[in-house]
Amino acid sequence: MKADIYQKVTDKIIADMERGELTWLKPWSAGNTEGRIVKPLRHNGMAYSGINVLMLWGAALESGYLSPYWMIFRQAKELGAFVRKGELGNPVVYANTITRTEEQEDGTAEERTIPFMKAYTVFNVEQIEGLPAHYNAKPEPVIDPAARIDHAESFFAATGANIRHGGSRAYYSGGSDHVQMPVFECFRSPEAYYATLAHELTHWTKHPKRLDRDFGRKSWGDEGYAREELVAELGAAFLCADLALTPEPGADHAAYIQSWLKVLKEDKRAVFNAAAHAQRAADYLHGFQSEEKQRVAA
Repeated sequence: MKADIYQKVTDKIIADMERGELTWLKPWSAGNTEGRIVKPLRHNGMAYSGINVLMLWGAALESGYLSPYWMIFRQAKELGAFVRKGELGNPVVYANTITRTEEQEDGTAEERTIPFMKAYTVFNVEQIEGLPAHYNAKPEPVIDPAARIDHAESFFAATGANIRHGGSRAYYSGGSDHVQMPVFECFRSPEAYYATLAHELTHWTKHPKRLDRDFGRKSWGDEGYAREELVAELGAAFLCADLALTPEPGADHAAYIQSWLKVLKEDKRAVFNAAAHAQRAADYLHGFQSEEKQRVAA
């Protein structure tokens, strides 16, 4: 890639952290958002995932865009619309692998899988003229809080995770494979409870019998610990967007920021890797919902 997208995105997130802000919480605290927070959407309504969520949330906040829809120049043209002159697009990335057959010294052929990432440019629909009206419709606000919380309750229950209540700390115990949560009434709001539960259940997905995620953590506060906490942070943010919940900064964020900064400054790919792991965790938890529907239907 002509521009180092890893470095560009990492520098932006580092700059936010150094101001005491967390990029993945900014959409909910911004004054220029209306309706409920959703993930950025492609022209066909499919949601972006992983690092692209953070990149486009940040771009929308900086420019004041209310619409979640983004598309490339060609897609706008195919819809009979056009990007306004002088508008600047924002980068997103596409990651995949290619397989090449290479001849070895002994004359045999061996297939090699090579990962790659490329960047391309998208425009928010507010930068585009002539699009069908539905692209400019704002997300409907969540009117019934009880229904939303009921939905969150059902979502987390469907995972079948061993969730225990009591004490003053929220954590995941790998040894006993359970999530420990303070009682519901201890939290400032129902949403704060479910946002915390989303964080801990993201940790729950790392178990060897689930996603088998291991960053080599040896002690509290080391690099492996910081990387796993970053995955849980992003996983919770993605799930909160999916479930129309409002995440809140945890009391321990200030302590974590310095360890996250250290990891990001030493590895420009760290936040990309964390976002990819977080997306896999969120997708894994979503997978239980379809299984539950199938079970009920049967």
